[in-house]
Amino acid sequence: MKILLSIKPEFVEEIISGRKKYEFRKQLFKHIEIKTIVVYASSPICKIIGEFEIEDILSYAPSELWAKTSKESGISSTFFFSYFANKAVAHAIKIGKFTLYPHPLSLEEYNSNLRPPQSFCYIE
Repeated sequence: MKILLSIKPEFVEEIISGRKKYEFRKQLFKHIEIKTIVVYASSPICKIIGEFEIEDILSYAPSELWAKTSKESGISSTFFFSYFANKAVAHAIKIGKFTLYPHPLSLEEYNSNLRPPQSFCYIE
């Protein structure tokens, strides 16, 4: 099983470039056996562009998580703290080996049963 994760195109570019080594989330998926995340670049791209292995998952208070991840976050501190405003716990998925697909795929091409995920969805 894998996760299909919806990520804004500007952050997808940061992941592809290698500047963004963490994907930040307010909530995590429940299945701990997940090892791979399939990346869906949200609007206006609306394509699956690749996938990455989960190297680690960090969960801390936002200020502590920022201290641990800021140098490889690929985002500004302003965006980070705005995103996690009023949250006691923040999560960071450490991006392992990233594979860029040679041709981006529509959801239909990848799996005809998929719809754009609000945040994430489980896929086989």
